[in-house]
Amino acid sequence: MVKRRQFLGGLTALAGTYLLSACGGGGSEDGSASASAKASASPVAKVTSAAASASGTAMPPAASITDGYGDVWTLANGVIYRNGSTVGNTYNVSLVLWYGGKIWHCGTGGQFYVNADVAEQWLPCSDPRIDVASTAGSFFGINGHADYTYTPEQVVSFLKSMNCTSYRVGVTDDPKDLDAVIKLAKAFQSAGLTLLALIDQGVYETGGIMASESIAYDRGRVVGSTVANALKPYGVTIYECGNELTRQDATVVDFTSAGSKASDFNNHNWPIMRGVMRGMIDGVKSAQPDAKCGINFCVADVGAADALWDGMQPDGSGGYPKVRWDITTWHNYEVYGDLFNVGTDGAGPGFDLATYCKARYGVPLIVTEWNTGPEKSESYRGTYISDRLNAFYNARKTHNIQSVMYYVLDSGDNTYGIMVNGKVIDAPYNAFTSFTSSHADT
Repeated sequence: MVKRRQFLGGLTALAGTYLLSACGGGGSEDGSASASAKASASPVAKVTSAAASASGTAMPPAASITDGYGDVWTLANGVIYRNGSTVGNTYNVSLVLWYGGKIWHCGTGGQFYVNADVAEQWLPCSDPRIDVASTAGSFFGINGHADYTYTPEQVVSFLKSMNCTSYRVGVTDDPKDLDAVIKLAKAFQSAGLTLLALIDQGVYETGGIMASESIAYDRGRVVGSTVANALKPYGVTIYECGNELTRQDATVVDFTSAGSKASDFNNHNWPIMRGVMRGMIDGVKSAQPDAKCGINFCVADVGAADALWDGMQPDGSGGYPKVRWDITTWHNYEVYGDLFNVGTDGAGPGFDLATYCKARYGVPLIVTEWNTGPEKSESYRGTYISDRLNAFYNARKTHNIQSVMYYVLDSGDNTYGIMVNGKVIDAPYNAFTSFTSSHADT
């Protein structure tokens, strides 16, 4: 876990260097909109005052649970208490659980709930202890761009040499852009590889952010249906609907926030983002009902994910259209923290984001972008790749992780890419291929 100062500095840079460099397989029309960071101070991390209970501690039989902040949780007559005070309107609670850095409870009816970052809020979920395995066969993935000078056949050859089975690339409904991805899809279909299409539609139009949720929805639906209609004949079944939409100038209040609270996001512009997301999903489904649609998040953006899933606004009001996706997709760069121990304010204590997603949304998780920073050396990057692949791989059968997609095949230089102009960069390439060749995608 990075220290707080490193995290805040990284997120400030992220709005420029990281987000612009690591913006979804095919680039982003909103990239320029992400370029100005709003670097203000974030709340000071709460200091842990006592050792946390072991993960998996349940009450009963335990008499109490100490969480990562040092707060003490107790259960009496079916009511949950934190440091002696009630936490939300709980009743008939039969079990309180400390697991993956979160407090969970289960009532006598068998329904589980998780305590969100807003301490009084309990959100419905499944038992986080239940292992869930995604469908095997596309675990090792990588990002690429539609405007590479490589032919589709060369891209297929590169992926096979690296034992990759999936590839993420951005696409819009622009005919030239779409034609390039159709050619890739044809080559991938013939080779038996998985192509994940990132539908790179944002919240902006000429002149600024879209004017209303209905306008955003209509635009999203058009691009979603156009892309799906074009790609479905060539075996494409997974569509990521938007790229880092929670991390645009228009949608996040402060780029240095971790995103674990809904209030970290722009309440006024929230409906525009929600509209374009819903539109893309509905557009894809109208053309290809059996397709799987993903919605993408960054850092620790469970505040955004929860609000979208439940039809809430960042101000806490509810009753709005719900965004429901088939696959949760996430970006997990080193500066964000470990996927399995992400700090809610960048410093800690952390929580297991993959476990949270598994239990909260009940759909597979794809890490559609991961890497360290562009300033790191080749040797550092190689070590980081080995470490992260090992962690991701070991969790694939328990955390419902379907695929992890390294960013990127070729970044045009020695920052993110694993090769440049077809020539491999030794340390990251060797680390990647050494792992994939010795670990079966089963």
